[in-house]
Amino acid sequence: MDQDLWNIVLGVAASGLSASLGWLGRAALARRRLRRKQGFFGLPGDSDCLLVVNREAGGEGVHRNDVFALLELSALIRDCGAHARIVRHDQAVQGFGDRTEFCLGGPTSNQRMRAHLRTLLPGLVLEESADRSPDVYRIGGEAYRAEHGVSEYVVLARLTAGEGRRPVFLFCGQKAVTNQAATRYLVRHQEELARRYGRGPFVLLLKVVNSEAYGPDVVELAADVTGDATRPPAAPVPVPSPAAPADDHAPEGADAADGGPADTDGMAPGRSGTRRTSTRRTGTGRSGTRRTGAGSDASGAGADTGAGADSP
Repeated sequence: MDQDLWNIVLGVAASGLSASLGWLGRAALARRRLRRKQGFFGLPGDSDCLLVVNREAGGEGVHRNDVFALLELSALIRDCGAHARIVRHDQAVQGFGDRTEFCLGGPTSNQRMRAHLRTLLPGLVLEESADRSPDVYRIGGEAYRAEHGVSEYVVLARLTAGEGRRPVFLFCGQKAVTNQAATRYLVRHQEELARRYGRGPFVLLLKVVNSEAYGPDVVELAADVTGDATRPPAAPVPVPSPAAPADDHAPEGADAADGGPADTDGMAPGRSGTRRTSTRRTGTGRSGTRRTGAGSDASGAGADTGAGADSP
């Protein structure tokens, strides 16, 4: 009997010890995961961050899909033990790096996003359509055009102003539904992104497939454009203008005006020599051949001896 009781006590103690060790292990793993998440998002406990919201195109409100994106980001911030402050894009007049920032919307509806793209992503060129929405993204020589309702693109970026500074997360999409798709992609793949990039920058181009049927749920990674987007595009090489063709129709008297005709007999101008001039008609209608004297000036077109006189 005493032996059986002793075995029961040992079993209960072993079970309790195992449960305690398991609980401590799970708690340590959860704390480690939380610290990794806080480090990746730059959100330590009791810290503040900014949620910069855009405006709906053609209005002063916030688009329905952008509101859903803000809700997903708010839940993520709460899990990190931080506090969010929502700021309109035209009121966020401050620097970046002191606190984590989540900037939502395209450059046409978000002035803050436009400034971030100009400063942090000089290699990303946006071409707007007739309704002023970003219709084409050009990155590294590649063009990504939106087919509304079929395939749209959104840029998801984590950028920093330097070592030890808080990051800026950009969600720049071609439509509001793509902004929500980017936030959902970030929440679902945060551990994978943290393992791959750590606390470094990245710029991902995501493709939202058939948003009219699937909404923001079907997202593909189109390309990692970190290198091309963060450096300025290469300047176009200037094309040299073609050389002007030689003028083969110069006037016959141009060489005389420049100082005399060229010496066809290999004689330098000004040296003595005898040359025969052409026969010309005189004022009385009679023709005659005249010979110039030796040592005459080669540049004197009218220095002939006996000019206008008839031959004897």
